[in-house]
Amino acid sequence: MDTPKQARKTTKVGTVIAKKMKKTVTVQVERQIRHPLYRKTIRKKQTFLVHDEAEKCKVGDIVRIIETRPISKTKRWRILAIVGLTPELTATPIAADPLAAKPAEPGTGEPQ
Repeated sequence: MDTPKQARKTTKVGTVIAKKMKKTVTVQVERQIRHPLYRKTIRKKQTFLVHDEAEKCKVGDIVRIIETRPISKTKRWRILAIVGLTPELTATPIAADPLAAKPAEPGTGEPQ
């Protein structure tokens, strides 16, 4: 029974650091390894050009990317899902200064 095995496609999670091309974003993936001799933990950063068909990603988004066929000379990854949004999109707007003087309500006994 010779059934063709599907190769497992690698997925990685990284942060969008640039969006300067059409349908392409630059994603930085950071991983930690232990130095073989000194046993110190080292951060390794690697950047990938990733295909973003819908152009939904923004700089700062955390995305999951998956390996795919070559799309161009340097693009071999595509967006699988947006895991986290940019903090500016998820933050609630700052309301007016809560410590600002409020007008006194009638009947509270405070002078106006």
